[in-house]
Amino acid sequence: MPAWVYFIHPPRERFVETITEEESALMQVHAGYLDQLLRDGVLILAGPTFGDVNTGISIFEAEDEDAARAIMLADPAVQAGLMTPELRPMRVSFLRGRD
Repeated sequence: MPAWVYFIHPPRERFVETITEEESALMQVHAGYLDQLLRDGVLILAGPTFGDVNTGISIFEAEDEDAARAIMLADPAVQAGLMTPELRPMRVSFLRGRD
C-alpha cells in the first residue's frame, strides 16, 4: 500500500513552548486521532519536531491521494484551523525491524 507523509505546520514559531490551554486541549484530541490511526493499522509513525519550528510529521498508508488527503483533513488540529497541513507521497525504504 502506498505511504504518505503529512506535515502539520503550527501557527507560530516555538509553538510547543508557547501553547495555550485551548491549543493544548485541541492537540490532545489530535493525539487521540493519531492513536486511533495507529490502532487501525494506518499510521506508521508520528511526532513533533522541536526547536524554533515545531512541525508535526505523520507517516501513514492510504490507497491513493484522495484517501490520504481525507485522512489528513480529518485531523482535528487541521479541521479546527490551528495547523496548516501539507501532504506528500513517499516510499518507506528503510524501517527498523522490517524484513
